[in-house]
Parts: sequence; structure tokens; C-alpha cells
Amino acid sequence: MKVLFLYTELSAYFLSCLENFSKKKDIEIHVVHWAQNREAPFRFTFPNTIQFYKRAEFDTARLSILANNISPDLIYSSGWKDKSYLSVCGKFRKKNIPVIVGFDNKWTGSLKQIAGSLLSKKIIHKNFSHCWIPGNPQLEFARRLKFSDNAILQGCYSCDHEFFYARYLEFKYAKKKKFPHRFIFTGRYYEFKGIKDLWQAFTEFQKESPNDWELWCLGTGDIKPIVHPKIKHFGFVQPKDMAKFICDTGVYVLPSHFEPWGVAVHEFASAGFPIICSHEVGAASAFVKNGENGIVFSSGRVDELKKTLKAIASMPDEKLFTMGEKSALLSDKITPSKWADTLLSVLNKKLR
Repeated sequence: MKVLFLYTELSAYFLSCLENFSKKKDIEIHVVHWAQNREAPFRFTFPNTIQFYKRAEFDTARLSILANNISPDLIYSSGWKDKSYLSVCGKFRKKNIPVIVGFDNKWTGSLKQIAGSLLSKKIIHKNFSHCWIPGNPQLEFARRLKFSDNAILQGCYSCDHEFFYARYLEFKYAKKKKFPHRFIFTGRYYEFKGIKDLWQAFTEFQKESPNDWELWCLGTGDIKPIVHPKIKHFGFVQPKDMAKFICDTGVYVLPSHFEPWGVAVHEFASAGFPIICSHEVGAASAFVKNGENGIVFSSGRVDELKKTLKAIASMPDEKLFTMGEKSALLSDKITPSKWADTLLSVLNKKLR
């Protein structure tokens, strides 16, 4: 069996899913991928059982030749923006090969989305047989694109659950003994991530109610890091170097103004963290039960975020630890193994 992935930017969590998929069955995996974002300079260890190709080395004609030579039994494409990817998908869709499109867009009712839904049978379905979405927030859009429920797959994003859950087990007893009074943010320093909201809420919180909590921020971007005695900046951190930060921090915060999913929420839930996130974070639908293992606040509301930080900081350490345990229990809703099983279910139907 051969599977061709037409992918955007690689990530550590995607590679984890691929490795798991490659171990499930005798499957030959080929991945065409875009170049890395300069602000996320991941250093990958590529599995030698999987063939990787740089998208920049292929125009439409060469990509079509590559796909024909591979002769895949299934194709997965990250979205529909890459016209060369679309060309390949359309050709194999005509051959009755399963072609899956992945997307994380939520239904907003924009004119563009309405037009896309009206033209979906001509534009989308001539190229794709299935869609693969992260979860329930994307379900309405998938249905408006005229995908039937049995052609809608869920769980297209999974963190490296094994790694993060292992860190939960590794540090849980130390955190039970002394819970770290540190919030942690991971992500790009961009306006849409709500990072400035977080800095403002935290500094006001410290000014109004001085306490021992700190804020650790991991990432880079176009916003200059704020200078504050209790806010620390660590720049971009490779996934394999996250253990120290998981050990030394206690509560994860993602205050995004726009976040269709947010795999980091899954990562920190797996690592046993209480979660604070805005209502715009799609992954909250799967991994945050408001008031049980975290708090969901209104995006862009600095006052509400500040109250949330205060509420968390006022909780007993035992309560925070229990919230983290609940996060870890929720985290196995999606795993690389379940991700692989979803793809296998499509392949198995093709073989019948």
C-alpha cells in the first residue's frame, strides 16, 4: 500500500503521526512538503522508512510525474491553496482513488465561504472524496461543503501524545509536592496570538495583587518582548527540549484572537497542565472542560483574562494539581495511533 501526503510545513507532531502510521501496516509513505517557516526553525529527525520531497523542487508537471510514479492508493492534501497539489488530487480522484483534504477552517459565514459552499460540488468534490478536520468546530463548514457524514473524518491534528504524557508521568509527583507557580505561553509573538493581552493582564494582575507567580514565554515573532521582572522570554524551543519547561511551569495559557485549533493545548493537556485559553481556540472543544481542568475566557477581553489569572493563582495547589490530572485524562481523545487508524479505515474500505 502506498500513501502520498501533499503537505504544507512539517511539524514534529505530524512526523510523530507518520511514524505511528508507518508501524501499523506494510505501508510505503511519501511526503511532499513546503519549506519551513523561519520563525519556527524546527530541527527534525526524519524517519528513514519515509520518503520526503521538497515542494520547491517540483513544478506542476514534475509533481504529476512523481505522483504517477508512486501510484498511491490514497492521497492526503493539506488544504486546497496549492494549485499543483490540486492538479494531482483531481487526476487521482478521477481514478477513484481516495483523496482526502485536510482543513481547520471554522464556518464564519463569510462571502468567500458561502461561495465555496455553493460551488463545492464543482470545485471541491472533483478533487476530494473525503475531508479530515480537527474536531467539532470545523464540522459545520465540512457539511456546508457538501461532505456526507461518512466522508468527514475527525482528529487530523494530534500532538506527540506519547512524549508529552510521559512528561506528565515523569513530573507529576514533584508537582504534587510543590506545584510550580508559573504560567507558560508557547507560540509566535504575533498580534493574533493575544500575546500582548497576556502581558497586559499579567502585569496589571501583579501590580494589583503582588504574588509569587511568574509568566514564561516561549516563541519569537514581530512583537518586541515586554520587559518585566516576572516575565521571562526563552525564544524558540525545540520540541525535544520542552521537558525542562514542562517540569518548571504549572499552567498553560493561550489567549489567541484567532486559533482554528491549537495543537499546543493538546500538548499541555497531555503533560497534565490546567489550561487557560480564549474561546477562539478550537482545541478547547476537545481538551478543556470549563471549570474542571481549565478556564475559557472571551478573546480580546484583557479584564476577563486578568480575572482568570487571579482565579487560578488563588486556587490551592492541590486543586491545580487535580485540574492537571483531568487534563491528562482528556488528552487521549486524539493520539498518533488513532490518527493512523483513521487513515487505515479509508484504505481498508478501498480494499473491499
